[in-house]
Amino acid sequence: MINNTRIADIFLSAIGLILLLPLFIIIALLVKITSKGPVFFMQQRVGRNNLDFTIYKFRTMVADTGGSSSFLTIGANDNRNTGTGAYLRRYKLDELPQLLNVLKGDMSIVGPRPEVRRYVNLYTEEQKKILSVQPGMTDWASIRYKHESQLLAMASDPEKYYIEEIMPAKIELNKQYIEERTLRNYFTIIFQTILTINKTSVDSQLNSYNRKP
Repeated sequence: MINNTRIADIFLSAIGLILLLPLFIIIALLVKITSKGPVFFMQQRVGRNNLDFTIYKFRTMVADTGGSSSFLTIGANDNRNTGTGAYLRRYKLDELPQLLNVLKGDMSIVGPRPEVRRYVNLYTEEQKKILSVQPGMTDWASIRYKHESQLLAMASDPEKYYIEEIMPAKIELNKQYIEERTLRNYFTIIFQTILTINKTSVDSQLNSYNRKP
């Protein structure tokens, strides 16, 4: 299954990069026109076997926000967002450059979303089991928490809420995927991710938290 998944990753990421090239160009132009700074945002994330790698995204925040006290994006009204940033995040378009990470082998299309080292350092030994597989562009947690930034915006202490509530729940969903890691689930998650984009409201998501994906 693992070899088949890697074959699917290479095929889908290569095809995606070719077909989406015109969209990449349009997004790159919008990013440059609407704010100063580079087109791409690059950041160190923690991957398989607890090793760091550089993740690629379209930049959605104003440049030089690296000194911000929070690594989290908090709602559409986060004042760090650029003119196009909130839109790109809403439709997950900022994630598309990660197809390069997939093609390189840093990531899979499906797998636990990679965290920054700051949060991985808080993992228990049991939670670190999710680092045994390649991180991914999407997973059950990405589907369940599609409106994570809005949920954080409603919290009195967003980072504390993330660390104590959201992060452990996402890790449990990732452990579930690892236990049921099949090629069928790989394509099911891809399909479910496509379906949920622009279809799930905050209220319907809140009502779904107690249901198994």
